[in-house]
Amino acid sequence: MKSNYQNVSWTEIEKLVETLSKKVLAMSKDFSSISTISRGGLVPARLLADHMGIDTILVDKNKIPADSLFVDDIYDSGNTFKKILPKITDPSNFVYATLFARRGKTYPKQLVYSQKTKGNEYIVYPWDKLEYKRLKDISL
Repeated sequence: MKSNYQNVSWTEIEKLVETLSKKVLAMSKDFSSISTISRGGLVPARLLADHMGIDTILVDKNKIPADSLFVDDIYDSGNTFKKILPKITDPSNFVYATLFARRGKTYPKQLVYSQKTKGNEYIVYPWDKLEYKRLKDISL
């Protein structure tokens, strides 16, 4: 487990979501839904849906519609992106939106993010503080 971490407050999350929604809306693409994974992306997806006026959130689907915005909490190793890319019905229109993008990584052209991380710190979101504590306790 990474020893350095950054706690992110709800106020910061709200600002990140607002910034992300402005970036996505500036793309002038129409999204019929938001797609996400339940571990990590669900809360940001719900908040972004409110900002963008999108009513449908698809969670952990095997197929993701081409006009669905994919939302995650962080673009880190790129593993989630690689896992979901084959599930997209039309990857040419695919948009992957995250609150954070790990600094120093190579980003796919489909990525839209609110903010880069400062470095390799573990981002602790308000909704996963207990998970972080559990993982930290295990690694000691």
